[in-house]
Amino acid sequence: MAELKLRLQQGNTQRTVTVNRDEFTLGRLPECDLTLPFEGISRYHARFVKTPSGVWTIEDMGSKNGTRLNESSISSPQKVNHGDVIWIGDISLWVLLVDPSQPNKSNLQSQANGLTILRNVKDLQQQWIQANGRGEESGNKEKAIARLKDLVEIAKGLSAAESIEAIFSKVQDVVFRYLKSIDRLALLIDVSSSGKLELLNAAARNVSQQQNLVGDGSWISRTICQKVFEEKVAVQTADTQMDERFQGQKSILDKGIRSAMAVPLWDENKVVGVLYADAHHSSDHWSEEGEEDLSFFSALANLVASSVQRWLLAQKLRSEAMIRQRLERYHSPAVVQQLIAVGSMAEGRLPPAEGEISILFADIVGFTALSERLSPVQLAELLNGLFEEMLQEVFAVGGTLDKYIGDCIMAFFGAPEPQPDHADRAFVAARGMLTRLERLNTNRVLREPLQLRIAVNSGKAVVGDVGSSQRVDYTALGATINLASRMEAICPPGECVVSEATYQMLGQKQGLVVMGEYQFKGIHRPVRVYQTKLQ
Repeated sequence: MAELKLRLQQGNTQRTVTVNRDEFTLGRLPECDLTLPFEGISRYHARFVKTPSGVWTIEDMGSKNGTRLNESSISSPQKVNHGDVIWIGDISLWVLLVDPSQPNKSNLQSQANGLTILRNVKDLQQQWIQANGRGEESGNKEKAIARLKDLVEIAKGLSAAESIEAIFSKVQDVVFRYLKSIDRLALLIDVSSSGKLELLNAAARNVSQQQNLVGDGSWISRTICQKVFEEKVAVQTADTQMDERFQGQKSILDKGIRSAMAVPLWDENKVVGVLYADAHHSSDHWSEEGEEDLSFFSALANLVASSVQRWLLAQKLRSEAMIRQRLERYHSPAVVQQLIAVGSMAEGRLPPAEGEISILFADIVGFTALSERLSPVQLAELLNGLFEEMLQEVFAVGGTLDKYIGDCIMAFFGAPEPQPDHADRAFVAARGMLTRLERLNTNRVLREPLQLRIAVNSGKAVVGDVGSSQRVDYTALGATINLASRMEAICPPGECVVSEATYQMLGQKQGLVVMGEYQFKGIHRPVRVYQTKLQ
């Protein structure tokens, strides 16, 4: 049965405490099994309890500031594992579970523990600037000033870097100059804010090892990176082969990684990525002065985080601008803003989805004869002027342009955002189009006086991006669209017709009269059609 030991970390001071009873309390009072007379710690703060099956758990005892297990606050008893970190106030307790019946394994753990550092990044933010505690006070001050100057120069270089390649280039130069034991370096970013780290850039100190480091990311320990990313901790191990926590991690063992170091790119309250480094050989330097290197690596990561955040924001703005430019050809400005705000576009596409919509077809009467009289340039100018005016009526009620089919406008209502009153919106748009066209004709705005036939139908349809990787159209598909297209052919010039389905959904039916029942090609039932002459 495993014996529980706690390694206390406060600043640069460490000590190990053996838990010698099945219920072990921690707090500020002397009556506690482990007294921690520090600010932020309650009188009875937390306790370890061994269950009848021999499992150790940690629970908070109603403390004021709470207890954290690997950066996660606990509200109920939680199982602890070897290598976990318990945070009580500013005090960290590293959990060591040792099996007394296996002395060799215990020795291995002790050696590994001495070679591994796991720290909360808050404790490391300023530590690299501080003196390391060795030498005269004046020497420490000089060292602190030199380090501060270095950070300022690094910050200047990063602030001027705009691309992720430029940012990484600055980081690479600094890391390989200061940390001589590092062989390879990698920058992993949560580009899509989904919690998934993407390897964006990597470099090796030895140019011969440089090839395909990004393409073949298997050399990186995803286990270490994910722990760092999720728990906001900095990890450094001087010998992964001797660390029990990495036993069974095939990527580490197979690749022969001996030393690894990773810190979160933490800007304020958000982790945007991980800075990762490793070496093929174990580093005795890390086992002796590893905390100083880790502190520098963490301080550098804090500077890098700001640059990466700036780059991510620029990427987001550029992506939004492209999305907006594309969507504004189809949607009203209000719908475009809504789409961008809710992030509806997955991987740059609106996935096809079924819903209730109303579809509108508006066709120019006598277009064939018109095209015989006008030159292609004149015809194009006429269509552009008409479409510009008609589209304003569609967008005014939140409609979506599907496409222009020659001289025909195809628009729908009720997607991508659901609109319960889509039939009313379509009918209002149709009436507005006819009224606006009459005004244009009266004022002789267009080259030729024009008339429209408009048909509206409502029902189920599939709406979304359809096409290949080279070309995609945002469109509506289904029998509802086919019927609306057929209805447009029977519409009298200068009028609008609506189907029975649309008529039943309309809130205002005034002015609509039955036109008759019609049998349309491909539709196996008679369809009642209503008409109105919209003045």
